[in-house]
Amino acid sequence: MIALQHRLSLGLVAVLLVVGLIFAQGSLWLFDLGLRRYLQNYLREEAEALLIAMVRGPQGLQLDEQRIGPGYQRPLSGHYFRIDFDDRVWRSRSLWDHTLPRPEAAGLQEGLSDGPSDQHLLVYRADYRRFGRELSISVAHDYTPVLDSFRRLRQLILWLGAGALLLIVLLQRWTVHRALRPLESARQQIAQLQSGQRGELDRDVPPELEPLVAQINHLLAHTESTLKRSRNALGNLGHALKTPLAVLLSLANREELQAHPDLQARLQEQLAQIEQLLARELGRARLAGEALPKARFDCAAELPGLFETLAMIHDRNLDLRWQAPPGLRLPWDREDLLELLGNLLDNACKWARGQVTLDIEPVETGFQLTIDDDGPGIAAEAREQVLDRGSRLDEQVPGHGLGLGIVRDIVDAWAGSLALEESPLGGLRVRILLPARGPDVR
Repeated sequence: MIALQHRLSLGLVAVLLVVGLIFAQGSLWLFDLGLRRYLQNYLREEAEALLIAMVRGPQGLQLDEQRIGPGYQRPLSGHYFRIDFDDRVWRSRSLWDHTLPRPEAAGLQEGLSDGPSDQHLLVYRADYRRFGRELSISVAHDYTPVLDSFRRLRQLILWLGAGALLLIVLLQRWTVHRALRPLESARQQIAQLQSGQRGELDRDVPPELEPLVAQINHLLAHTESTLKRSRNALGNLGHALKTPLAVLLSLANREELQAHPDLQARLQEQLAQIEQLLARELGRARLAGEALPKARFDCAAELPGLFETLAMIHDRNLDLRWQAPPGLRLPWDREDLLELLGNLLDNACKWARGQVTLDIEPVETGFQLTIDDDGPGIAAEAREQVLDRGSRLDEQVPGHGLGLGIVRDIVDAWAGSLALEESPLGGLRVRILLPARGPDVR
């Protein structure tokens, strides 16, 4: 949601900047164009006034200075003119020692001309005929104050635009945050659903989200119902096969077959493998069916009871200890983790001489579960044989009833790793690494 707000804010800022710059620059350009058209009329009137000031004198045409404005008399006043006729040029005193270039064509000039004292001049030229003489009158007006006003106005617009942009972005983020709050709440509920803290999403949502929430809850209910039917069907199949399998095992042990020991041994071996394969595949199917999360494993709540049960089963005064950080909750199904730890701890208790320990700790990649015992252990080459993926995982090492089939299936289902090592206590160490996948791990 935060990333979405950032993208929306960046998009809004980009759009407002582009639109604001185009609008501001376009407004200034239109204002400048309108002002130049207004000044064009003013300069035309000034040129016509200068034309009227041209009178006939003793030496021909001359300019009656009493008829021209005082601005043309004051040096560097910003008002200038130039009159060209025959080979003579008259220019205003206000130009001082500066020369006003004659425009190439009549009318208002497109650009600004350089004037005295770094002034920028707006120049207008008009051609007339006076007393039978061809005249060209060029009138200029200092445009520098207008440019300075535009510059100040542009800065003002920039600061006002920045403030307005900041205000709009803050209002937009607040509006988007309010609008996306129901989606964030739904996301948190989905995370709680994944962590096993709830069974469905709250139905008290805005009308826009009601169809989505209803569809998700319907999908959850349908999936859970389908999984329950599948697990019930698998359980019924398992129970249905157990009775014929038990009958076959009983028949394989009858005295009639003792006369054929090889045949009896082969039948018993094959039936035992069928029984083990059936139990393993039913367990694997149960694991594969856990699409919806259930209760998470709370170490402080579950491990004391598990160790009390083990102490009652293995009543040999074993020193059973466990260690886990306070408040640690593992993001996996409680029943599966109890089965995993129960199998491994039960085996450790069978072979331990006096001590079994369990250590659960968070690591960089997830969680590490370490089970140690002070029993006889397993030779290194036997450990490799047990963990070899080319061999049957439920194959028992002679002298050590590990039964790693369901344990390895659970670890594989959780994308973890299983290793057998030598324990500091002298026996076997089972080390399991599980990746952190749950959103509700604390």
